[in-house]
Amino acid sequence: MERLLRMKMRWASQVIVVIGKETYTRPWVNWEIKVAHQLGKPIIGVYENGLKDDVELPDNLTKYATSIVGWRAESIIDALDGNSHFQHIDGREKEKINGGNIIC
Repeated sequence: MERLLRMKMRWASQVIVVIGKETYTRPWVNWEIKVAHQLGKPIIGVYENGLKDDVELPDNLTKYATSIVGWRAESIIDALDGNSHFQHIDGREKEKINGGNIIC
């Protein structure tokens, strides 16, 4: 399974992680984020549509995210265009996460 996922991830130019209430508990999420980082892929976290309260982020998303944005078209497009933003669920800006963030 790991080999297949790694092969599929190689062709992606960026990786989007949809952040929901339970995302941080999913066993494969941290592994996929780590692999994306190792492959040099920008990693964009997008809060799931409809979330009302802050949620816990997967550890590796905290370490390696290029952007974390709310579920709004303009925020997602801006992140995909390479403009790094870190937002709360409601779209308010928050302090950039320190870690291995890369921007291509």
